[in-house]
Amino acid sequence: MNSLEHLRERLHWPAGRQRVTGSGLAFRLALLVIVCAAFLLANNLLFLIVAAMFSTLMISGFVTRLGLAGLELDLSLPDHIPARRHVRAGIRVRNLKSWVPSFSVHLAGAPESGLGTILNFPVIPGGASIEESVTLYFPKRGAQKERSFQFYTRFPFGFAERREMVTLRHDLIVYPCLDPQPGFEALLESVTGEIAAMHQGRGHDFYRIRPYEMTESARHVDWKATAHTGTLQVREFAREQDWRAVIYLDLDVPITAESWFEQAVDCCAFLAYRLASRGIEVRLRTQELDLRVPNEGDIYSLLKYLALVSPLRGKPPAPPDDLDSFEIVITAQPDRIKTLGWGGGRAARILSRDSALLS
Repeated sequence: MNSLEHLRERLHWPAGRQRVTGSGLAFRLALLVIVCAAFLLANNLLFLIVAAMFSTLMISGFVTRLGLAGLELDLSLPDHIPARRHVRAGIRVRNLKSWVPSFSVHLAGAPESGLGTILNFPVIPGGASIEESVTLYFPKRGAQKERSFQFYTRFPFGFAERREMVTLRHDLIVYPCLDPQPGFEALLESVTGEIAAMHQGRGHDFYRIRPYEMTESARHVDWKATAHTGTLQVREFAREQDWRAVIYLDLDVPITAESWFEQAVDCCAFLAYRLASRGIEVRLRTQELDLRVPNEGDIYSLLKYLALVSPLRGKPPAPPDDLDSFEIVITAQPDRIKTLGWGGGRAARILSRDSALLS
């Protein structure tokens, strides 16, 4: 049994209980044998040994309880946490007992806490605090209000393993996964290229060389290309500041497509985050939201919405209202989307359950 399985088993114990270890069971059996022998033989020496063993057992239980008493836990989380990505956080353990230290204390987290390792503190001096840097991992997006941890120890003799549960309460939003999944990066590059081809004009990134038009200024003429072709040629650039994309996430998803919907949310978050980081204006639309980034909010406002979004069955999507933006539609029902006019513009991409990317 690995450490995480052992942890899940321990987290099912009732609060405040302790588990007898193998050495503790052997000690109790030996004590029982000596008690029986003392009564049968009426040997004073055996009675002294029984008294010493009983005292050792009682002292062990008292010291174990004392070691876990007065321990306080605090967790420092980063501002932004994506799902399925290891993030660094800080854990601070404080011993509130003014002069009594705690020895051989272990700290483990429940599966939803994100802590996949067990921390070991050989000694926590009385009144002192110890800080540790840990790695957290959250497999799913969503909101969390509570995270459960447990302190446990076998000190001093290992006869029993005692544990105390600690619950931290504060809101935590886990964004969808922002790491590329198979095909996501190829889709991003393809979409970016189509957006660049859609928005042509004067800017900083070279787009193409084309024939000169009468209304254009001569300062844009490319004289090398003109000499090569024998006709006036001009350089054309892409206007990055005018690049716009609208992503429509269809929330009307059949019950049978719930697992597909989670992958669709990841794809939506990945595209929005990467496009926004490239300076492209991103507009996210659903049946209940219309948000422009960065004009009406930052990218983290968009990711927070995607972290909490859920299917909205029975409410059909709205038709497009901006034909000047590149359209990316993520839907489980592409035929209905097309009848509304999505994908009818000069630049669009429709991702559905039939697409190889989100199949």
